Amino acid sequence: MNANAQMIAEPAATVAESGQYLTFLLGAELFAIGILAIKEIIEFNELTTVPMMPSCIRGVINLRGAVVPVVDLAARFGREPTATTRRTCIVIVEVQDTAERLVVGVIVDAVNEVLEIAPSEIEPAPTFGTRIRTDFIRGMGKVGGKFVVILAVNRILALDDVAGLEGLQPNGELADAAKPAVTV
Repeated sequence: MNANAQMIAEPAATVAESGQYLTFLLGAELFAIGILAIKEIIEFNELTTVPMMPSCIRGVINLRGAVVPVVDLAARFGREPTATTRRTCIVIVEVQDTAERLVVGVIVDAVNEVLEIAPSEIEPAPTFGTRIRTDFIRGMGKVGGKFVVILAVNRILALDDVAGLEGLQPNGELADAAKPAVTV
């Protein structure tokens, strides 16, 4: 089994039970996340910025007393940060990171709809030519003659991977290579 097939088979098992996906826009591109990973969708409000965070983590929000980090998906994909408009939303998702479940918000340009996509209508991720990392893609859903990029949200929001972007360890401390040199 190749790496792409493994990425599709492993996380898809939890979502394939429902076959429902929330679709949303990043720029002009249509993406989807399995509905079982989504807790809620909220209006974009002011974020509290946290120093020393990777640039794709725009800040945190207070969600009923809990501190929830908010990731800008466009920035996570190496694009320009999302410019907020009246349609900008934060999709609250629950992801599995090693042994714990984490609640994370992701900024999207606009939420579209919930679609039913049969497993037979999902193709493997392309091995090249995409504008995001192929391990971030669970598969390509065929809907109405077009493709919807189905994201592997657990992989995109993996703490170890996100923290490594800016030389941070998962606990928020600077990795040795990123620490400034101290001269005595």
